[in-house]
Amino acid sequence: MSGRQPGGPRPPGRRLHLAALFPGAGDTTVWADPDAKSQIEFSSFERFARTAERGLFDFLFLAEGLRLREHRGRIHDLDVAGRPESLTVLNALAGVTEHLGLAATVDAAFNEPFELARRLATLDHLSGGRAAWNVVTSADALTGENFRRGGYLDHADRYDRAAEFVATARKLWGSWTPDGVPRPFAHRGRHFDIAGEFTLPRSPQGHPVVIQAGDCGEGREAAAATADIVLTRHGTLEAGRALYADVKGRLAKYGRGPGDLRVMPGVTVVLGETAAEAQERAATIRRRQISPQNAVLALEQIWGLDLSGYDPDGPLPEIDPVAGSGLTRGRTRRGDAVATARRLRALAKEKGLSLRQTVIETSARQSFVGTPEAVAAGLEEFVREDAADGFVLEPHLAPGGLDGFVDRVVPLLQERGVFRTEYEGSTLRSHLGLPDPAAP
Repeated sequence: MSGRQPGGPRPPGRRLHLAALFPGAGDTTVWADPDAKSQIEFSSFERFARTAERGLFDFLFLAEGLRLREHRGRIHDLDVAGRPESLTVLNALAGVTEHLGLAATVDAAFNEPFELARRLATLDHLSGGRAAWNVVTSADALTGENFRRGGYLDHADRYDRAAEFVATARKLWGSWTPDGVPRPFAHRGRHFDIAGEFTLPRSPQGHPVVIQAGDCGEGREAAAATADIVLTRHGTLEAGRALYADVKGRLAKYGRGPGDLRVMPGVTVVLGETAAEAQERAATIRRRQISPQNAVLALEQIWGLDLSGYDPDGPLPEIDPVAGSGLTRGRTRRGDAVATARRLRALAKEKGLSLRQTVIETSARQSFVGTPEAVAAGLEEFVREDAADGFVLEPHLAPGGLDGFVDRVVPLLQERGVFRTEYEGSTLRSHLGLPDPAAP
């Protein structure tokens, strides 16, 4: 995209939205970096939140972890060994921020509507209307072992329970009249049968913002029916436009308009003084994310076998994967493992790649890599071309991973007229331009 045209200021474009995911478990965070700090100490969360608010982000987003992953029969030692409860952290962050939205990932499979609706409403009141709930459903039996009923729901049942959970929570949040009078509620459904009186009135934004993932068909349909924000994977501009049109096109059947749902892909950003410098830095980050040990682990999750005897700098295994070995617990792999292994071997042979180089080559790449000007232009293009309404930044470093973006990219977005220069409202719904829920 070209820069500002001669003879006058750039005409303002459509505003984009920004959120930030606090880095955590998995192979996307470089915890070996000297600048990486604790993901348990409150100071890390506070610094990350203050940076996001300084950058005028819509909201901060915390992931959830209800069970530590296991590999080869022991706690996965490449993972971070601490996962604080999201709502507790966000309640504390409400006291050190003024405008930033506060989004918690909370599992609908292992919670109950009244209890969770009350916790979310509490955060919404304490923050002055800045709470959001990212609705997820557990996909593995390992997590279920931490809970009384154990196990986990079938794929279709998970979406059905989540949809009923959200509907029930909204019924609870809306059960008080606008002038603060509690009214009885009752819900009779397949998954929940509850009645009584909710303990909190409506919050300043009506009720918390609801977020859902929407990459698969069921997820897109669920988001169109119930969500305020849909989270997606980042891909090409063409793929983004197709997904955007698909999700927005599903809204009408639920009596909703395009402005009732925000589409926000998760993205990573790597900056450099030049394009070449940014590309080299991106490659360095990928190498640090996929260490030799991490590379072997990644293939063990596909092969279902102990590959610790293989040299990360040597070739891939010639043997085929073993399905259902249970070597890794707490991480779900989808697709045909044998076909995946053969595809990886073909790629390695074609390009002359080692085991580790193959994993690096096929791992998720950084979304926007370049100078601050190029990154700002790329973000604007996705919004202008209806491939996104905004983005969830996923930095590789905690808690300072947002610093460069806030200092160097946000001012350029503001100059382009596509990002706010100040918060114009006090609630998360006002930041996102979403309508308030209808009063009962």
